Amino acid sequence: MIKATSKEKSLVVRLLTQSFIDNQSVNYIIQQDDYKIKRVRALMEYSFEMCLKFGDIWITEQENGCALVLYPHLKKFSLLAIWLDVKLIFQAIGIADIFKALKRESLIKKVQPKEPMAYLWFIGVDPRAQHAGQGSLLLDDIIESATKNGLPLFLETSTTSNLAWYKKFAFEIYDQLDLGYTLYFLKRTIQ
Repeated sequence: MIKATSKEKSLVVRLLTQSFIDNQSVNYIIQQDDYKIKRVRALMEYSFEMCLKFGDIWITEQENGCALVLYPHLKKFSLLAIWLDVKLIFQAIGIADIFKALKRESLIKKVQPKEPMAYLWFIGVDPRAQHAGQGSLLLDDIIESATKNGLPLFLETSTTSNLAWYKKFAFEIYDQLDLGYTLYFLKRTIQ
């Protein structure tokens, strides 16, 4: 696993856009119109920039998988963060859906614990390389990094078929939300 820098932004954004274009949770907040791919790409650019500033970005050795890990307890108020939020609204969410997105984020924040953590925001593998172990290698390294830093690892997923995969890595469901789709909250405690 390689820690990415701003030089790998286009690679990471491309991989995550491909991986999450049909994801229920992503499509819930992305304005659904003729510019959907462009909007998902804008979400991934936003997420990349936030993790570049307040987290870690990892890519596989083969550059066919990546993950964004955010450390919410390190997130600080900054003009850059405000600017990224504004860009996200206009480029991905859309003005009409801002209140829906804010309500969703408020509900999620109520469920998420208020403790230092590693938050696995996105993990994705090029669709042509899926089911070949790249995601598992990446997740193993993310778990090792979180453990080394003494942080529990948290994530959400709306993809029910991924639940069994996360359970293999000792993640447990600790809550869920009904948003018209089920959003599962998972955690992996320090072991």
